[in-house]
Amino acid sequence: MNHKSIHEKLKAATPKLIGQDHIKRYSLLLPLIEKEDGMHLLFEVRSLNMRRQPGEVCFPGGKVDEEDEDTQFTAIREAVEELGVRRDRIKDIYSFGYMVSPFGMKVDAYVGFLDCDEQDLTLNPKEVGEVFTVPLDFLLNTEPDIHYIQMEVQPEGEFPYHLIPNGENYKWSRRRYAEHFYYYGDQVIWGLTARILHDFIKEIRKH
Repeated sequence: MNHKSIHEKLKAATPKLIGQDHIKRYSLLLPLIEKEDGMHLLFEVRSLNMRRQPGEVCFPGGKVDEEDEDTQFTAIREAVEELGVRRDRIKDIYSFGYMVSPFGMKVDAYVGFLDCDEQDLTLNPKEVGEVFTVPLDFLLNTEPDIHYIQMEVQPEGEFPYHLIPNGENYKWSRRRYAEHFYYYGDQVIWGLTARILHDFIKEIRKH
């Protein structure tokens, strides 16, 4: 391989998230719904029968399938499957951004308006235990509690310490990771959901 061939390959390449082949891709929707007292944000409570994170509060969303057109398609598809809402009832969909979690996930977030009432939803009982809404005004005027966890590297059994400087005494990086907690009634919103919610509220406050 020579200079010219490398030049042509780099010229044709599209910049991407390095290492993305090993990252699990997910997409979710922040559903806004208008009520008599103003705009609300709708949340799901995961079914207790779910293998992962049963009973936790989340937004509609899930893993990006190979046949999905793009991540917006995924977010809408998951909302339709989980909430039982008609596709044409999801209006004005906006890309909010994405986050890469320290647990190997890239999550694309979208915001959309539900042109329906909660009574119009037909929840998928395999995935959703219940839904509830929180007034946007409440979230705009509420700061989350923040608690911290320490994330540490733990090499596995066959790790080749002899190949790295200082061997078993190598100073691995540690990361202090903020977990946000919102409380509404008896519901606790935390984890990835609360982190995305926190950034969404900050963005809305700006404008």
